[in-house]
Amino acid sequence: MAEVRVRAGQASRDNAAVPARVQIVNPPVALTASANEGQEAGLSREWHAQFPLSVRLTLLVHRRGPGDPTLRMDGSGVIWRTSLTPVGPATLRLAPLGPAVGSVGSPAGGPAGGSVGSPVGGPAGGHLDGTEAAGISALAWGPGAAWLLDMVPDLFGASDDPSAFQPDHPRLRELARQLAGLRISRTGRVLEALVPAVLEQKVVSVEAHRAWRRLLAWYGLPAPGPAPAGMRVFPPAATWQAIPSWDWHRAGVEAVRARTIANAARVAGRLEEICALPGEEADVRLRSLPGIGPWTSAEIRQRACGDADAVSVGDYHIPAMVGWTLAGEVTDDAGMLELLAPYVGQRYRATRLIELGGEQRPRRGPRMSIRDYRSI
Repeated sequence: MAEVRVRAGQASRDNAAVPARVQIVNPPVALTASANEGQEAGLSREWHAQFPLSVRLTLLVHRRGPGDPTLRMDGSGVIWRTSLTPVGPATLRLAPLGPAVGSVGSPAGGPAGGSVGSPVGGPAGGHLDGTEAAGISALAWGPGAAWLLDMVPDLFGASDDPSAFQPDHPRLRELARQLAGLRISRTGRVLEALVPAVLEQKVVSVEAHRAWRRLLAWYGLPAPGPAPAGMRVFPPAATWQAIPSWDWHRAGVEAVRARTIANAARVAGRLEEICALPGEEADVRLRSLPGIGPWTSAEIRQRACGDADAVSVGDYHIPAMVGWTLAGEVTDDAGMLELLAPYVGQRYRATRLIELGGEQRPRRGPRMSIRDYRSI
């Protein structure tokens, strides 16, 4: 595969006007109570889904562990998200607009409004939240509010096409039926997907999520509007380049991953273009960077670009899960790709369904140990 050299560039700036469907409103009473004095008014929009939609199953793939400072949810089903858009930081409040017309309980077979087995998007350990929503009521604050509101449909899979997924395997067919509200989400923000993916390279999730929380607490931007306490906005590319080695170490990130993130931040402008490219070209551009391999590239494209075919080759768990669900045996990457070959173009959708509802193989080997680079 020919190497594509990426030149340093500046992130694009969209001078987009406020979309016609977005209107300026004052925060409702429930939000005003938690807003700071003098807090600016927000923008709002309602978006009505034209397909079955499970809000949690679709969106929580973007949450990086409990306490993620960029994505929070409360007991009422409201989800808060922050992002550094091309026009500045923004906070987004997302509330489901009731059950969809014609929806029947929970497609996952559990109680409507049930909890996701793994809220960070991993294997399900309990009831799956297959509850369908008719749409989304969204409020946003900050310079990037209009941009973020305009991305709400893509965030909930409006650009996704699950009709292209027609599995022959009975278990995959059943999962697709049970989890009909799952959509492949896209944020359009590549560096925001890249940094946590690199932090998750070759470490257990506890380590990666701890580093993510610390780096955002130290270097993240304040969340605009009445965001829940502790929420932060992903910092600009220049900030990631300037983080000193001792703060990477304090966060528990060794030099290799720190260098990978800093190098990617130097070419952030070019990287943000990949969602407009075909999947293979986007993969080539990402993997031209030192430290970005097939697993990291897939994890980035899944979340930033909504690539339904970006299969995570090199994952510690997914090949075995795919093999156990589809063939009744543990497989490696090659075996996984062979089993997924009939679903080229939709392989990430297949693995996501298996992550959420597939069979779990018996655990007989040791788990990965938790390391703490701060003690080294």
